[in-house]
Parts: sequence; C-alpha cells; structure tokens
Amino acid sequence: MSETDVQRALDWAVAEGGVPGIVADIRDGDRRWFGAAGVADLETGAPRRPGEYAHTGSGGKAFIATVLLALAAESGLSIDDPVNTWLPGVLDRNGYDGDKITIRHLLSNTSGLFSTGMAPELTSRYATRAAFAEHRFDAFTTEQLLAMTVSQPPVGAPGERFEYSNGGFYVAEALIEKVTGNSLAEEIERRIIQPLGLTDTSVRSAQDARYPDPHPRAYSTLFYKDGTDPAAVTPENWESVMEEPGLDPLDVTEYNTSWAPANVVSTTGDMIRFVGALAGGTLLPPEQHRAMWTTVSTEGGNWTPHTRYGLGVFEFDRAATGGLTLRGVGGSFWGCLFYTVGTADGEHTLSLQTNTEWKSWDVLFRVIDAEFGVRLNG
Repeated sequence: MSETDVQRALDWAVAEGGVPGIVADIRDGDRRWFGAAGVADLETGAPRRPGEYAHTGSGGKAFIATVLLALAAESGLSIDDPVNTWLPGVLDRNGYDGDKITIRHLLSNTSGLFSTGMAPELTSRYATRAAFAEHRFDAFTTEQLLAMTVSQPPVGAPGERFEYSNGGFYVAEALIEKVTGNSLAEEIERRIIQPLGLTDTSVRSAQDARYPDPHPRAYSTLFYKDGTDPAAVTPENWESVMEEPGLDPLDVTEYNTSWAPANVVSTTGDMIRFVGALAGGTLLPPEQHRAMWTTVSTEGGNWTPHTRYGLGVFEFDRAATGGLTLRGVGGSFWGCLFYTVGTADGEHTLSLQTNTEWKSWDVLFRVIDAEFGVRLNG
C-alpha cells in the first residue's frame, strides 16, 4: 500500500480518465489518509474536500438488504419466503411468479427480473440532454416503480442466473414497509444510522433533489445520441448508442433520484463505517452475516467485473485479488460513482467517489490496486 501510488491513481483519473474530481478516503487500523484530485466545481475551480455529501447510488441496496436481514433475525420473516407471502400478487404478471421468487432472489439479483435500470419508463426521461432538462425533477411513486419492475418479461427462471436489477430492491423496500408498518427511511435510521453513529447519512425524500453542504457539483455525459429509441436499448448494445466523446459535461447536481433504491445520501467517512461493519460482521447476527456474504457469480449480468454478488453487497473474486478477500458496496448513475471496499475484518477500508458516473473500470481498479496491492487492472 502506497499513498503516493493512490494519489497517482487519483491524478490519472482526472488527467486521463474523464473525471472532473475524485476523492479517496482510507481507514486502515489507526492509519487515516484522504486524497483528492480535480475539482468539485468546474466553474469556480473549487477543490474536492473531506466530508462532502454525495448520493450512494446503488450502494443503497446494501441498506435495504441489511434491514431485511435484521428483520429475518427477529421475526417470522425468512429470506427464503416467496414474495407472495408478504406482497401477494405484486409480481404476478408478464411471466413472473411471486410464488417462486423469494426475498433472497430479490436481494441477490437472481430473481429473473429484467435490468430495470434499462426500462424505457426510466431511460426516456434522462436518455438525452433535452429529455434530462425536461424531466430532471420528475418523481416516481412506489406504484410506478413496482409497475416498471415487471414491465418487461423475465430474463430467466428464479435462481437461474444473475441479472443486475433495481426492481428487486423496489419490491424489497415495499416488503419492508408492509412488514414493519414503517417507512424504509425510519427502519434505516433505527437499524443502521443510529447504531453506527452515521451522522452524515440520510434517506432523501422522494421530493428532494438537494444535497447538504459541502457537496461537489455533479457532471454527466451519460446520454444517448439524438434520435435513439430508448425502448431499443439493451444491456448488450447500450454503449453503441451513447453520445460521441468530447462533448462538455452537463451539470446534473440537482435532479430527482426517487427511483434509486433506498435513495441514500452519505459521505466517504460514513460509508467506511457502514461497510466496515457489514464486512466485519458487527452489524448483523452471524447467521444473517453469512447469508449476506454468500455470493453468486456476476458473469454476464451487467455488473462490476471480477466480482461475486451477495445480498446487496459484492466481493471481488479471489482469483483476481491474489487470494485477498475484498468486500464492498457501490454503484454509479448520472453524475456520481461511489464505491467503498474493504477487507473481511472491516479494519482496512477505502471509499472512493467521483462527481461523474462510471467512465471505465480503470478509475476504480487503479485506486483499489494501489491501496490493497492487488491487480484488478491487469
């Protein structure tokens, strides 16, 4: 591990990786280090800084999974219950069967649900720069999200394969609220935020599009070429219809993210504490901890390379890390990439955030390689 190497990777991300600004926050026992490169604001040139708030993107899936596993530890709920046990009929359409899809299937992305992030109902609102400008403050209701979840046919039978799908977590959130009678935000506050002292973490309401200060501006080039039909875009062809490189990024700091699973806003410091607790087993009982980290292959499933997926969380394949177990939470969407990765004991954790979306895996992998001494980047 070399702080010089980590800083060099951050500098590369800005100079060659297409990232406006990037931070890396590290906790390794008593060692603390924070590095940054680039800017938080392209207009003012303000630098990135510690303690900035950002959206966790699909990192919110880990919050949902944690709440459900905690419920399983204390109630009659089992993660092997069919969805119809708790939400009768919600999945029973368009070829899906809620008697066969279990809670575990939802949380492990093995339900057979299609890749909901590619649904035309969502992408048409943000597909082009013009559409984004028109729809950026549109909010999704729970009913709309659940309808979108089953709006296209299954990609496989339950348990057959991994396919990264936000829809499973929309259903999981509705299930939590049905079982507890509370909002997901209340359950996350009670079961995660308060016990871990995550003072800089919150669930953003469906109507809110703002961040607390300090926060970086968020920039995106994640748009289709003009004239693209969102309904024709698939997980296999999406890269071919993206805008040509070289266009100025669009400021997307303020837009509605009610479609993001859990809709969590946090900081690198809080995410280090959260992921450290999940990886090290201090937040969930042993049985539920084991269930969370029982993983499936993500190959061909529209997700991070060299990984296996658990329940809302992932592990890097040990063949790619030279035998080192690295566990993580992360995601990317318009204007944000936020990944937090650490060792299985929860003692050595890195949290990385960029104020633009995924550009290439080189950005993430170079930083992880530099800190943990692995070779994900080849």
